[in-house]
Amino acid sequence: MNSSKASEAIHRIVVIGGGAGGLELVTRLGNKLGRKGRAHITLIDKARTHFWKPHLHEIAAGSIDVNIHATSYLAQSHWHGFRYGIGEMVGLDRVKKEVQVAPVHDDEGVPITPAYTRAYDTLVIATGSQTNDFGTPGVAEHAIALETPKHAERFHSRLVNACIRAHVQGTDDDPQQVNVAIIGAGATGVELAAELHRAMRTLVSYGLDRIDPERDIRIHLIEAGPRILPALSERIANAAAQLLGRLGIQVRSGTRVTGVTAEGVQLANGEFLPAQLVVWAAGVKAAEWMRGLAGLETNHLNQLVVHPTLQTTRDPSIFALGDCAAAPWLGREGNVPPRAQAAHQQASHVASQIRRQQLGQPLRPWQYRDFGSLVSLGEHRTVGNLMGGLIGGNLWVEGLFARAMYVSLYKMHEVAVHGVWKTALGTASRALTRSKEPRVKLH
Repeated sequence: MNSSKASEAIHRIVVIGGGAGGLELVTRLGNKLGRKGRAHITLIDKARTHFWKPHLHEIAAGSIDVNIHATSYLAQSHWHGFRYGIGEMVGLDRVKKEVQVAPVHDDEGVPITPAYTRAYDTLVIATGSQTNDFGTPGVAEHAIALETPKHAERFHSRLVNACIRAHVQGTDDDPQQVNVAIIGAGATGVELAAELHRAMRTLVSYGLDRIDPERDIRIHLIEAGPRILPALSERIANAAAQLLGRLGIQVRSGTRVTGVTAEGVQLANGEFLPAQLVVWAAGVKAAEWMRGLAGLETNHLNQLVVHPTLQTTRDPSIFALGDCAAAPWLGREGNVPPRAQAAHQQASHVASQIRRQQLGQPLRPWQYRDFGSLVSLGEHRTVGNLMGGLIGGNLWVEGLFARAMYVSLYKMHEVAVHGVWKTALGTASRALTRSKEPRVKLH
């Protein structure tokens, strides 16, 4: 067999989306199959770098620098035996087994890559989720959704500008307030509120002395449901609510938002809440273009419906994982919740199943293992519960131990992507860098 025919015979695996699950998957596949010439693996993503999404609220607050934590897809592909293609998937031809990718332009509109197609034998869709604004007027124009590092950086820039404006324009007799409204009190909203409380006080301590944090900074956390953290246990929610209250954060549960304007937030009860900065963190869904993609089954959130094997219900050559997949929770009613730990487990499972599929072996169902939930409230406290065989049930945790468990979730992701030694060296390097920088990003 000549080299061109041999190349054609190699199994082609295309992964769409380089989030937590997608990047871990192509890294595993590249290490096990790509480097050994057993498969041709391609990652397609419209961004050039990966950032762990649960940390976006820290970029927004200025607590961490995205450039230090981001992973270059191009470098990662070179190191781990897969290919990276820039672009956004916009269509799918299941008959030809081709993914359709939109053209890419730079920020000035100059073309980078034309539209192209990528053939596959196995396709994995891991495009994550986006904010669901439920059609609320003004959200797209006046609120920021923390979906990408760019969104988080834009919010932080506006935050710094708002504080500088209040410092310059305010006087002792007429102080200017900085009002932040966070709509949605899930994990993202709660963690952002707590992180902003610390970061904004640190920010104004760098010479913005006309701002009195206790008097001039207001953070409002708004939740339509009866309590914050609706997806987590009531004990975790109550502990978080008590701490937020002690920090002076205005928590409004059972409050529905009917509109967002340039001046603030309109509530269903008729009240108008002034706010210079509005974050929309209420609800998630898969991208709109995924609805009924190429005849694949989707649900009301545009998620691809999958079997327990994580194969889509209408095409066994297409898998889906992460937030864009409606994966059944075996042994319980409903689907697996959209969590980073679920994507981490699914990536490992799909990697092994693709190999079984190549060998003609039957695929095994994926069983979600819930290790509990943790919520970081910045430097103030971490609360949550741990579950599973490791601790023999359900264990309430808080304080330093809970904080260590929270950090370990990110370290598990880093190890899956970079390995143990690179993770250790990167952690040490970031610690040294932070020791000589301001405690919060000032620009």
